[in-house]
Amino acid sequence: MKKIKTVLVLVLGMLLLAACGQKYEALPINEEVDICTICKMQIKDDAFATQLTTKDGKNYKFDDIGCMNEWKKQNGTENIGMDYVRDYNDKEWIEFNKATYVYDDSLRTPMAYGIVNFKDTKSAEAFIEEQGVGKIMKAEDLAAHDWKQSKNMMEMMDGEGHMSEEMDSHSEMTEDSSHK
Repeated sequence: MKKIKTVLVLVLGMLLLAACGQKYEALPINEEVDICTICKMQIKDDAFATQLTTKDGKNYKFDDIGCMNEWKKQNGTENIGMDYVRDYNDKEWIEFNKATYVYDDSLRTPMAYGIVNFKDTKSAEAFIEEQGVGKIMKAEDLAAHDWKQSKNMMEMMDGEGHMSEEMDSHSEMTEDSSHK
């Protein structure tokens, strides 16, 4: 009887630990099947992909941080277990709240929101120095951001979003290449 009680206590303890410590992980992007939850466009396995997982385990992927923000506006944030962005330089997944962001409406992003993600402030500052434009932001700053798409960038992308295939995402990041 004592053995059964010990096993029962251990099992209950493990269940409690599992329930309290749910770990969320970013999932890989599969360009063959992943479609942005908001704009319904193909998600490239690049530095602009973002995703979130709800507390009930549902994963939503986006081709641009602006699309993820739109999902949050439509669905709220209270049920988000974790949200992720990718580092611009090495595509490593970063927790949304830990990333540093650079914004300028002339920066080319898939849906023309002009926000690029970095794992640290130093990398973001180097990007601004290289591009000649940009403003450093944190997750708290994005909460008050106006989230408008750049009309000039959308026109350059035929109004449909997504950079053309011949436009490499790490070159000519700004509308005016003299910023480089």
